[in-house]
Amino acid sequence: MKIGIVTQSFYPRPGGVTEVVHHTARELRRLGHEVKIVTTHYDGPEPHDQGVIRIGHNVLVPMNGAWVNMTIGRGLASQLRRIFDREAFDVIHTHCPLVPTLPLMTIAAVRPGQKLVGTFHAAAEKNFAYRLFRGPLGRRAARLDRRMAVSESARRLASRYFPGDYDIVPNGVDCARFRPGIEPIERFRDGRLNILFVGRLDRRKGAPYLCRALPLVARALEGRVRLLVVGEKGFRSLMCARPADLRGAEIVWVGRVPPEELPRYYATADVFCSPAVSQESFGIVLLEAMAAGSAVVASDIPGYRAVVEDGVDGLLVAPRDPASIARAVLRLASDGSLRAKFAGAGRAKALRHDWPIIASRIEAIYAEVVGGAQSRAGGASCGRGRS
Repeated sequence: MKIGIVTQSFYPRPGGVTEVVHHTARELRRLGHEVKIVTTHYDGPEPHDQGVIRIGHNVLVPMNGAWVNMTIGRGLASQLRRIFDREAFDVIHTHCPLVPTLPLMTIAAVRPGQKLVGTFHAAAEKNFAYRLFRGPLGRRAARLDRRMAVSESARRLASRYFPGDYDIVPNGVDCARFRPGIEPIERFRDGRLNILFVGRLDRRKGAPYLCRALPLVARALEGRVRLLVVGEKGFRSLMCARPADLRGAEIVWVGRVPPEELPRYYATADVFCSPAVSQESFGIVLLEAMAAGSAVVASDIPGYRAVVEDGVDGLLVAPRDPASIARAVLRLASDGSLRAKFAGAGRAKALRHDWPIIASRIEAIYAEVVGGAQSRAGGASCGRGRS
């Protein structure tokens, strides 16, 4: 098949959708398909990839407690139509299909005979834009030949406003890249307990609550603890609220790291913590940590419960609760056998989400859509649900 994947989040912009698109394309190419990614231009150096088509320019827009990508530029819709005409894709897969601008424009730009698949990533109790524009967006959603959601919480949000069938296809992880046994970063192996946070410093990621938990951990460990923050630093890190007295604890604002270095940070961590407060549909960083053999502490929110089973392969804690975070971290710090148990169970779960497995499920959906083996309303595959 010839496949086009449309996304407003791609390298060099980090994020969960970026990783999903990259690995989906890579695995589908390994399976023998021709895949091109349609995305936009970003500030700073862009990787040179023959399989990427860029139009317009990216801007960041505040939405749902985060900064989301949006493409601006003249004639975007006509450029998409020309790309789809020229490339003659069999199937076009758009991520976040009802979000302006490129994903939403894609639905109107698809040419006759091209099949259209959309993946819904967002999770929340409600969505103001979906409610306000439910009519026109519903008509666009009806034009999708197949709908996917990355988790039950993502399916629940989308189906609340746009009822229909949704295939639940979870995000994947590169289990060869993230694995136990990778050499840790020596300068951080100095006797302190290393807690790792990976992600943007968006409000919904909850980093300030982890910072506030740090002195509580430090008090119990006599200051022998360090928080490694990988993802952003500079102005964003200065805005991250933190205690004035860290009680001897250390915070290292690492910033963004090259992809090849990220596994070493997971290998360095004694505990990985993701204290997000809401609107996380899945949690790719949780899978990365589990694949690497790190013990995981995460907020008890619906999207994270799709990845972590409390007491089985990690610990879930109350959102927005530094004391709860601190108790979980200290429990793992004091119990090496529990850390080992979670590391083994987490690795086993990550292997079930290895990208070749997830990509084969996506390939099967494409084949059904293109081949007409299954109608828009019929059948069941990949955890399909209807509401």
